Amino acid sequence: MTYLEAVNSVLRRLREDQADTILETSYSALIGDFVNDAKKIVEESWNWSSLRSQLEIPTISGTTDYTLTGFKMNAVIKRALNDTANAFISYETKAYFDEWYYNNTPASGTPANYTFIGTDANDDIKIRLYPKPDSIQTLRFDIAAPQEDLSADATQIKAPHYPIIQLAYGMALRERGETGGQSAAEQFAVAQTALADAISIDANRYPEETTYMVV
Repeated sequence: MTYLEAVNSVLRRLREDQADTILETSYSALIGDFVNDAKKIVEESWNWSSLRSQLEIPTISGTTDYTLTGFKMNAVIKRALNDTANAFISYETKAYFDEWYYNNTPASGTPANYTFIGTDANDDIKIRLYPKPDSIQTLRFDIAAPQEDLSADATQIKAPHYPIIQLAYGMALRERGETGGQSAAEQFAVAQTALADAISIDANRYPEETTYMVV
């Protein structure tokens, strides 16, 4: 479903005229804002399979710090693997890394751990490895990252669109303050059910990941 199709789906539920473009009227633009707000809530509720991608990084001998290009701090690393060594790479806290690096001579070898060390000038995530790579090795990260804010009419929504529409509709009802039909509270209950159902379906793709939050 495109951004414009989602906006028109909400407009129809509100018994409003559909728009040819999201910025056609101030109200269609407002509904576009609600769709973006709803999208963020849905994205933060579960690490959707449709938002996952993989990033490969070749290490450089003697270099400990690397950038996950294109991934911001709102991304979640689900798995990290060393394809060269056929081994997992585990997350450790910055405190552990500081102890390893500042109280000891950093070991060299096959990276077995990583930690976050902030972002670069583009706000992309930076990580540090331990031990320090002693050769060229291929690291692979399985990452769940939210889609950027929707702006173009034809942009495809990656997260499940049905709970997004239901949430955006609830936001529009709340903004209107209408009480004659379905209330915003009732609509948000419908949206929560839609979101829980979508999570249940997607969780079957990753049965080991069962913790989620409905906002």
